Amino acid sequence: MTLSAKDKAAVKGFMSKMKSRSEEIGAETLSRMLVVYPQTKSYFAHWPDLAPGSAPVREHGVIFINGVYEAADKIDDLKNGLLTLSELHAFMLRVDPVNFKIFIHCMLVVLAMLFPEDFTPQVHLAVDKFLAQVALALAEKYR
Repeated sequence: MTLSAKDKAAVKGFMSKMKSRSEEIGAETLSRMLVVYPQTKSYFAHWPDLAPGSAPVREHGVIFINGVYEAADKIDDLKNGLLTLSELHAFMLRVDPVNFKIFIHCMLVVLAMLFPEDFTPQVHLAVDKFLAQVALALAEKYR
């Protein structure tokens, strides 16, 4: 599933709209992931508070979203552009790559919720394809 020029333009355009709500998107996405998929809490067990909207969740949500923006900036070569993040998640954090798909699913729900007018079916498709490519790039070092 490759990204067409039209997909890339849709992703970049939508990402620019997201930036003004980065903290909200990140916090809501991570909060949903931790509640809906409680097994993901094991990666954050060292946090003092895993409650939705807590300070650690909000702070790390921004880190996640900034990673998505970084990927958008490297959209033409995700595999090489996200190599450092792939190595970090595979070798240091030891995150099961299935969790990338879980995060993506939660993020798509949040984007649809927060941007009902802008998150059209066409944008949804482009962002979903892009995030699937991001997940593949992040899982690269697991092979």
